[in-house]
Amino acid sequence: MISVSNLTLKFGQRVLFENVNLKFSPGNCYGIIGANGAGKSTFCKILSGEEEPSSGEVIKPADQRMAVLKQNHFEYDEFEVIKTVIMGHKELFEIMDERDAIYAKPDFSDEDGVRASELEETFSDMGGWEAESEAATLLKGLGIKEDQHNKLVKDLDDNEKVRVLLAQALFGNPDILLLDEPTNHLDVASIAWLENFLFDFKNTVIVVSHDRHFLNTICTHICDIDFSRMQVFVGNYDFWHMSSQLALKQKKDENKKKEDKIKELKEFVARFSANASKSKQATSRKKSLEKINLEDIKPSSRKYPYINFKSEREAGNDVLSAEGLSKSLEGQTLFKNATFRVNKGDKIAIVGMDSVAKTEFFRVISGEAEADSGEYKWGVTVTPAYFPKDHEEFFEKDLNLVDWLRQYSKEQEEGYIRGFLGRMLFSGDEALKKCSVLSGGEKVRCMLSRMMLSGANVLIFDEPTNHLDLESITALNEGMQEFPGTILFTSYDHQLTQTVANRVIELTADGVIDRMSSYDEFLEYKLKETAGAASA
Repeated sequence: MISVSNLTLKFGQRVLFENVNLKFSPGNCYGIIGANGAGKSTFCKILSGEEEPSSGEVIKPADQRMAVLKQNHFEYDEFEVIKTVIMGHKELFEIMDERDAIYAKPDFSDEDGVRASELEETFSDMGGWEAESEAATLLKGLGIKEDQHNKLVKDLDDNEKVRVLLAQALFGNPDILLLDEPTNHLDVASIAWLENFLFDFKNTVIVVSHDRHFLNTICTHICDIDFSRMQVFVGNYDFWHMSSQLALKQKKDENKKKEDKIKELKEFVARFSANASKSKQATSRKKSLEKINLEDIKPSSRKYPYINFKSEREAGNDVLSAEGLSKSLEGQTLFKNATFRVNKGDKIAIVGMDSVAKTEFFRVISGEAEADSGEYKWGVTVTPAYFPKDHEEFFEKDLNLVDWLRQYSKEQEEGYIRGFLGRMLFSGDEALKKCSVLSGGEKVRCMLSRMMLSGANVLIFDEPTNHLDLESITALNEGMQEFPGTILFTSYDHQLTQTVANRVIELTADGVIDRMSSYDEFLEYKLKETAGAASA
């Protein structure tokens, strides 16, 4: 168990959190959430000892080992991959290193023999003989192939390095596991493997993530940084979000009797508990929702953007048709013979292992790039709007936000423009900020304002959740669900893809796989296909 006592963190006059007293118990997984800049990553660094709080202390039993997901991708460049993973258990690795050094001596003495014997005993007690096997299993689960295990870390690409560092953190059954954005750069299969690993993990897990599906699958508790405080709530992210929204609704309804409010909350908890028990979630495993103290459910101070896409006119039945579209870059085939027809009202998730392929596909159908072969045709009633993954060029002019958005609006009146910016949480003086000072998330919200102003009846999104906080992702998710027109999109956010898409098209180097199904149904189909190919 790890706990914090009277923990306070201040930067000058700014207080991130104050007098925090929390305990993180074994067998539970705690998701740390909070608005951008609330101090989630800094809190993790305080827990790991990497940073000092303004006051207070972190209490961890001396005999418990903490493992932390490292962020320096170059720290282990000169080490073999398999050894880098084992280095996650520092004491075990040091014993292995000393033992190997003794055996490598050309003048092996009696004293060396005694020391080697002591090391062998400790090595065996710590499970050293299974270390390489365990490390290899972790690497394979995270998508690092066996022929890469003895390479130097510097010979891997950045995505593979991230996976090696994650395997390092998971290695050796640590008592406390501290993970900051562990799903970054992982594919669907690796995320699913990690979810299963953490679901079965018996010790304490503390995790920061913007992936709602991941938090919902693994978390038994949510630790919310809000009002300069930190409070732990039973349940996963969806339970926290829906209960806080219900509490906010009740707070606004001052005329509602206390008994009615309690009844409504009880019904909500019972309904959510029943739903959770039908899925593979840690919340059902712990069965703690039924025991929740209703007074613990409180409204959040978090503000959500209002994302609402409206079409100026309805599209006809002819939306988009493609015949034999192919594209290569630098001799590598990105997609080939893409042939399909988009139906009115389709919400299509474009998937595939290669993110460059998906981006080039969107650039082709948006007219920003040429296909190598094939053709596509938009319907005459279609007005598409495109959200590119790389949108830095849109912010090259150092305008204030009102003038920036005015470039894309037929209506030029400032109040009208400010209305759209206000929906995206740029109100008052915030709307006069210069483009040069915007964060990544703020730029995405500006681009979404531009999309809302377009009046388009077909929306194209290339990874729109990048840089967004959980609140903005949730608002975008709802806006995409409610949009009555057609959407083509790609996103690594599992929950957004599952709840928005009614069709999935996979781009491959041989053609496309096109299925009228939800995302989860598509993944199930792919799993069966892979299993069938393996047994053939």
